[in-house]
Amino acid sequence: MDTSSVKERIAARLPHVPLAQERSLRRRFHKARTAEDWESLARDVDRGCAEVERRTQAIPEIAYPEELPVSARHDDIAQAIRDHQVVIIAGETGSGKTTQIPKICLELGFGRRGMIGHTQPRRLAARTVAERIAQELGQDIGESVGYAIRFDDRVGPRTAVKLMTDGILLAEMQRDRFFNAYDVIIIDEAHERSLNIDFLLGYLKRLLPQRPDLKIIITSATIDPERFAHHFADAQGTPAPIVEVSGRTYPVEIRYRPEEDDPDALVHAIEELMAEGPGDILCFFPSERDIRDAMELLESRRWRGTHILPLFGRLSNQEQHRVFSPHAGRRIVLSTNIAETSLTVPGIHYVVDTGTARISRYSTRTKVQRLPIEAISQASANQRSGRCGRVAEGVAIRLYSEEDFQSRPEFTDPEILRTNLASVILQMASLRLGDIARFPFVQPPEARHIRDGLTLLHELGAISRPRPEGPPTLTRIGRDLARIPVDPRLARMLVEAQRLGCLHEVIVIVAALTTQDIRERPLDHQAQADQLHARFRDKKSDFLSYLKLWDYLGRKRQELSGNGLRRLMKSEFLHYMRSREWRDLVRQLREVSKQLGWNIPDPSGDAEAIHSSLLAGLLMNIGQRDSNSKEFHGTRNTRFMVFPGSALAKKPREFVMAAELVETSRLWARDVAAIDPAWVERLAGDLLKRQYSDPAWSRSKAAAVVREKATLYGVTIYADRTVPYHRVDPQAARSLFIRHALIEGDWATRHHFFHDNAAKLAEAAEVEDKARRRGLVADEDILYEFYDQRIPDSITTGAHFDSWWKKKRRTDPTALDFSPEALLHDDAQDITHELFPDHWDQFRLEYSFSPGHKDDGVRVLIPVPMLASIDPAPFQWLVPGMRVELVTELIRSLPKGLRRSVVPAPDFAEKVAPLLNPGADLRESLAAGLRGLGGTGIDAADFSLSALPAHLRMTFAAVNKRGKIIDTDKDIHALRKRQATQIRSSMDRLGSYAETTSAKEWTAQTLGTIPETVETSVDGHSVIAYPALRLHEGAISVVVLPTKAAAEQSMLTTTLTLLMRAAPVNAKQMTKGLPLQQRVALEHYPHGGVEGIVEEARVAAIRDLLLAAGGPVRSPDGFAALRDSLVPKVAGEVRRSIVTIAPALVSYEHAVEELRGWEGPAIDDMRGQLNFLLPPKALIVHGIEHLKHLPRYLQAMNLRLEEMNRDPDKDAARQDEVDAVLTHLRKVLAAKPKGLEKTRPVKEIYWMIEEFRVSLFAQRLGTAQPVSRKRITRAIDKL
Repeated sequence: MDTSSVKERIAARLPHVPLAQERSLRRRFHKARTAEDWESLARDVDRGCAEVERRTQAIPEIAYPEELPVSARHDDIAQAIRDHQVVIIAGETGSGKTTQIPKICLELGFGRRGMIGHTQPRRLAARTVAERIAQELGQDIGESVGYAIRFDDRVGPRTAVKLMTDGILLAEMQRDRFFNAYDVIIIDEAHERSLNIDFLLGYLKRLLPQRPDLKIIITSATIDPERFAHHFADAQGTPAPIVEVSGRTYPVEIRYRPEEDDPDALVHAIEELMAEGPGDILCFFPSERDIRDAMELLESRRWRGTHILPLFGRLSNQEQHRVFSPHAGRRIVLSTNIAETSLTVPGIHYVVDTGTARISRYSTRTKVQRLPIEAISQASANQRSGRCGRVAEGVAIRLYSEEDFQSRPEFTDPEILRTNLASVILQMASLRLGDIARFPFVQPPEARHIRDGLTLLHELGAISRPRPEGPPTLTRIGRDLARIPVDPRLARMLVEAQRLGCLHEVIVIVAALTTQDIRERPLDHQAQADQLHARFRDKKSDFLSYLKLWDYLGRKRQELSGNGLRRLMKSEFLHYMRSREWRDLVRQLREVSKQLGWNIPDPSGDAEAIHSSLLAGLLMNIGQRDSNSKEFHGTRNTRFMVFPGSALAKKPREFVMAAELVETSRLWARDVAAIDPAWVERLAGDLLKRQYSDPAWSRSKAAAVVREKATLYGVTIYADRTVPYHRVDPQAARSLFIRHALIEGDWATRHHFFHDNAAKLAEAAEVEDKARRRGLVADEDILYEFYDQRIPDSITTGAHFDSWWKKKRRTDPTALDFSPEALLHDDAQDITHELFPDHWDQFRLEYSFSPGHKDDGVRVLIPVPMLASIDPAPFQWLVPGMRVELVTELIRSLPKGLRRSVVPAPDFAEKVAPLLNPGADLRESLAAGLRGLGGTGIDAADFSLSALPAHLRMTFAAVNKRGKIIDTDKDIHALRKRQATQIRSSMDRLGSYAETTSAKEWTAQTLGTIPETVETSVDGHSVIAYPALRLHEGAISVVVLPTKAAAEQSMLTTTLTLLMRAAPVNAKQMTKGLPLQQRVALEHYPHGGVEGIVEEARVAAIRDLLLAAGGPVRSPDGFAALRDSLVPKVAGEVRRSIVTIAPALVSYEHAVEELRGWEGPAIDDMRGQLNFLLPPKALIVHGIEHLKHLPRYLQAMNLRLEEMNRDPDKDAARQDEVDAVLTHLRKVLAAKPKGLEKTRPVKEIYWMIEEFRVSLFAQRLGTAQPVSRKRITRAIDKL
């Protein structure tokens, strides 16, 4: 075989093969070596040439409709395409550019080796334009003209012109980076400046140098074509040529009617246009809600022969078709900006333009796609007004001023400047197109929009952390996302669903979110539609509603024919064609999944897995409900509510995610589901911002912990979670471990060094408490430095330490031992055991330096059983080391007059301290010592123990049998009172006496002799207790009491009762022979009459006789002798008391009667005096020795009354003196232990005050003893 001739023939034919094959065939051409290589290559080249020839032969003769304006510019357009690689063709709607330019390209010879690619922004337009061109060529779709849209590919092997959506062309970039399948690419409707169009325009500009044979044609309305021309300028900067084609339009008159504040402005404008003549009116509004409001307003006008129709994207097809159907009369079409360019409403003669529209804008702050209502651009306003110049001359009324129009921007911002760029960046990264900031966009997006796009991709896990410059790096997830033909967020859901095994369900949901909702809600059947659609609702998730709907349609598809299914869906307000698109997209996504090597399992029904998968793409669309409101706090400080159509709108959950957040009148969440924040935590990973607070030490964990709060862009995912601090801040955690565990000992450990060190520290710390000053013991910083230098930096917890110390102690067991000398400073040498002993006799002493605390000072630990028998007086001396300070403060407590002779107090304290006798009474010994040093007139009563600081008064601590302190007090009497039950309980365990049975009589055989004390052991302590008799319910028993005083009182009470049994008296005999007046007074005795006073006299008599005989005895023989001696005397003593008290009772009655009807402070005082003098059981309380003076006290009261009438001021002055004494007494008693007021010294003071009253108010009556205010005050001060 002559390879040279074959080689020449192949080389000559290669320029005639399809462009898509040429590059690979040329590579083979240069690599061919053998005859077989050349033969194979020749066959493939011949096949390619034949394919081009067949495509050429299939192209029919081309003709151009003369009525189209573009036909008149045929030659100019053809010449521009021949001479330039890029041509801009600008023409109005209706000029014919969309259908005729592909035919011109065919005529120029294109469409043979490669197809003429022709993009449209919408699928409907791609299909209808293809059908129109094929019709004009006299062919069917799929021959020379075909189209490719999602779910429908009608491109054949001979197709020369391929209509498609711009999205389809973008997708082809993945497998055909150089667009080798095309020799011409027409980008139609470029003025719409969608994201896809701008990306294609940038990509094509970069592609041109690599494809010099590729022709680019940009068609646009007459909106800023110069921008496209400059974008495609050549290397010399010469803009691409622009060919302008006029449209088939009529003049339009523009009228401005700025009536913004007039709600009837729309009505006025329509009535003005109606007056112009017949013809339909198209009104532009910003939103569906505005259209509904306008319909209500206009329908109320009831214009004859006028039909009002809405037109917006969410209408059903049937409702939209009403706008385009033939009709009689006038129509007023109320439309959003859908009628601006997307749809051409026929028959429009007039336009009313409100001048606003909902413009989709991406907020870089909230990361939400907003739909604010804003003023439209001049170009959009002109598009709107141009809609009424298609069939005849028209009139457009703008409901704003001409100045307003002139001030508006010339053009609407392209989509690339107002949307998230994540999908574009993802495709660019997949195609390795470099840094987006350097990509040749027609209008480069702002840096912040690029950053947001990169951020979203990073959040989805599609790229590694964004870099300040350069292209992003795709991750494995990112590479998968780039191959899935849906929004990156939806693609991310599929990736996660594949991992979690629920790809089947999530594909269905993602397809539903990508296509338009098949559920329709016609204006006149909304309630009926809602009722039918309610079957598919899920109360926790709108997403699961899609699955229910999918399953329902699947079942019906099996049961019904095609027409039957159509009829059913129409009756149930379900859109049939959209359901087909849904199914087609599900099928396509399943194919993509298989290409990615993914397994699509059977439905799992795992709701958590499904929602976790969805959440992977919706992390930015989560929200937490605000308390009990229906508002949610979303990411980046947004606030939103669930859209009313959602199943969760009425009962929102705590945490939700939404398929989208759209801002209209407010921010709404659509397609919502309840979520568990734990899912967010799993998916968000490093996106979570963790904040830490309140680091603390945990004894149970032997480690520092910290409260962790995690937020995702401001939404709290969890709070107050306790986590190990060493994972957050190892150095700080180590510091807390050293301070809390090793220094403070707040951990559970058995390490010997630690317990030895703790003991050394405790012993050293006691020195500071004894010395009552800090700084003598090594402080925490020194101890910290000790451990810090010896423990590795990696040791942050008890577990870490245990592991390290286990190895360390084998080689250096004393590495962490404290040196006792190093723990104390030199100043501590004076703190000796002699001065500050650890025990007081058998009681342990503890020291506390805690000013302000109730236990500040020295504390003596006394077992509860011994508490009652302790004499507190010796403890007043404190310990030797504190004695000088104690004496100093006692000297300072002296009255000022006495203190002058012993100042300065510290000096005298130093002198007198060695002279004192700690075995004597403290105050007596100190008074004597100071008098010996020159102190003048100092008596023991002059010192005030209560004035001493707390630390100079011993603290008494009650300890239980385990040695634990259960109560403390500076006042041992108060402590005893609180612990009385425990003391009594300990007494009950003293042995035989506590177990003695009771008896009716006290004899040698029953109870025997009662010892004064018993000594036994309780809880290991030697305890002295005091037996006594007790009478209860007529029976006598022996009880053991904790104190001698209690035992003596019990013996006295019991003996007295036994004697009373043996000494009854007759009340009548006791009053016999008394004067009538006295007998009446006895009958009127206020506390029981005659019987009461006689009984009091009997008790008092027996008591006095008993005490006079020496008090109770402890043997039954002694008691019998005492009884025999006293009983015969009782009647005589009772009679003497009655005779003595009877006259006083007569005076008492007179005094009470005299005071009746009087008021005032003096009267109140006298009534109080009467209550004191004759209280209940007066003879027992006061005794007859005091009550024998009662007549004199009452006579003094009568004299006072007489004198008070003559000189009330003098009486008041005398009363002030009495009040001063009483006030002083009450003040002193208030500072003393309770019970002091019942003691004999206090009672004697009260009787001194009664004598003082006599000396003031009735001096001539005389007093029973010398008395003065000074004497009484001195007696009070000695208490």
